[in-house]
Amino acid sequence: MRFEPAAASAALPGLREAERACADLARREAKNFYWGFIALPRDRRNAIYALYGFARQVDDEVDEPGAGAEAGIAEQRRRLRACLAGDRGDPVMVVLGRAVERYGIPAAELEALIDGVEMDLRRRRYETWAELQSYCRLVASMVGRMCVRIFGFGDDKALEHADELGLALQLINILRDVAEDAAMDRVYLPAEELRRFGVADADLLAGSPGPGWEPFVRFQAERARSLYGSGLRVCEYIPSSSAACVRTMAGIYRRILDRIEADPRRPLRQRISLSPAAKLRVALGSWL
Repeated sequence: MRFEPAAASAALPGLREAERACADLARREAKNFYWGFIALPRDRRNAIYALYGFARQVDDEVDEPGAGAEAGIAEQRRRLRACLAGDRGDPVMVVLGRAVERYGIPAAELEALIDGVEMDLRRRRYETWAELQSYCRLVASMVGRMCVRIFGFGDDKALEHADELGLALQLINILRDVAEDAAMDRVYLPAEELRRFGVADADLLAGSPGPGWEPFVRFQAERARSLYGSGLRVCEYIPSSSAACVRTMAGIYRRILDRIEADPRRPLRQRISLSPAAKLRVALGSWL
């Protein structure tokens, strides 16, 4: 099946201001995401930034679980459904609503993203990789699918590879953010695999897992690299300019994974990131 974006709708009142607000949010809150897609054509770039803005706003609701978080998730569902019905009262919804119409983004995929974030209110542990994978597909692979719809694609295989790339990048995120998550009593790593490598939950939460941590991280890194290799094949099914942006984004994460593998205990001490110069080198390499 071939998918092509629908014809552009007429400019909405305040659309340019709303687009600038979405870009500012992405630049301020998600530097990897912002710079990964800055070279896209304007309409697609702004649609991607609005999608990020919505995902970020939903995720922010569960940063401090409690009664307020439940109400916040409910409000995000209401806000999304109002947007899909044409009621767009803020910059993110203005641009996202236009993107949904123009690029054929299914409402079910946006709802699934909220479902995934809502799981953070119900679960703090995952027993198996299969359970964790289900979570990652909701919070990450769905975003990848929606990005592919914005890019345009020539074969449904693009969506399948986007699923795998989303899993890879989310697993890298989990390895990178292990200390931040532990501080909130969250462990996004398969408990049965932690036990297999002799890593006790209490020790991980304390930031001092035993000697099994290094081989455990290597095992997860190999899984991420396998998913990454298959997921990056999405670039075969999307326009070349979009593919270069995906390679930039994915390349930044691959270098973060390289650093985690080189020093598996570093994420226990600090969040790993790339310098602007290193990100520029990745971007330039992706376009050559």
